[in-house]
Amino acid sequence: MSRAIREVRQSVPMNCRSPSRRRQARPISAGRTEARASGEDQVVDAAMVDGVATDTRKLPDAGDRALLFVALFANVLAPHNPVQGDLRNARLLPPGTEGYLLGTDDQGRDILSRLIHGSRLTLFVVLLVAIIAAPIGLIVGTVSGYAGGWVDAVLMRITDIFLAFPKLVLALALVAALGPGIENAVLAIAVTSWPPYARLARAETLTIRHADYIAAARLQGAGPLRLLIGHVWPLCVSSLIVRVALDMAGIILSAAGLGFLGLGAQPPMPEWGAMISDGRTYILDFWWVAAVPGMAIFIVSLAFNLLGDGLRDVLDPKGAKE
Repeated sequence: MSRAIREVRQSVPMNCRSPSRRRQARPISAGRTEARASGEDQVVDAAMVDGVATDTRKLPDAGDRALLFVALFANVLAPHNPVQGDLRNARLLPPGTEGYLLGTDDQGRDILSRLIHGSRLTLFVVLLVAIIAAPIGLIVGTVSGYAGGWVDAVLMRITDIFLAFPKLVLALALVAALGPGIENAVLAIAVTSWPPYARLARAETLTIRHADYIAAARLQGAGPLRLLIGHVWPLCVSSLIVRVALDMAGIILSAAGLGFLGLGAQPPMPEWGAMISDGRTYILDFWWVAAVPGMAIFIVSLAFNLLGDGLRDVLDPKGAKE
């Protein structure tokens, strides 16, 4: 029996005689293969995450760039005068009529031209509200979070008072007191929009005010104002930008609501909310007069929401990968 076993061993090739070594080598090669595979998976996952983020950013970039392009070149793109109409020959024409792609309203004005010029008012309201409300919220929130004590209590109670009222109701009250007009509408929306930004900035400040680099800067002689401007504000700006971008759709809806009620832009300005208000009388028979500006508000609001998602992916890559 032993002689047969020796003969079998001698017949086995030299490269196959060390099964124990091969068994020991297999886990190593398998481990290398698994590591290589895991590395490739990580690369693929990162590529997939980057692809998703890129795809998420393409949509808002396209939509917002289109809106900006239309607003800048409204005089060139608009086929007709947005204010003057033709009551005799072009009143309430349906979409698709020759020379009037989206139809006309009850005054014979081209709806497409009014939408194009109305994009300027929309961007004007959004940008002005963001420029006014965001810095106010940043200053109030960072001062409250950094100072603490009675300063924090007073500023947050004021913020709570503003948050206790619905935004649109408070804006209506302010516009009613100031008088109708696009400037007063912007001011009213800005006054009612800063409290969420203050809350966000305060939360960010509370998480970093006891950080080591803040203590090091304080030991080097930096005062409170320098600490806020040079160290706290830069870390709060990214979150604030994302929040402002996500709130732009709400700003557009608030401006459209004020215009619908006659407290925003006044006739004959081509404001989208006012256009919906003018078309509600003919909604059953001439649906396009109110539906077309409503669709424009929907598309632009969706574009700004996608912009906020894209900015969140860019400014918070960790959250995007998760």
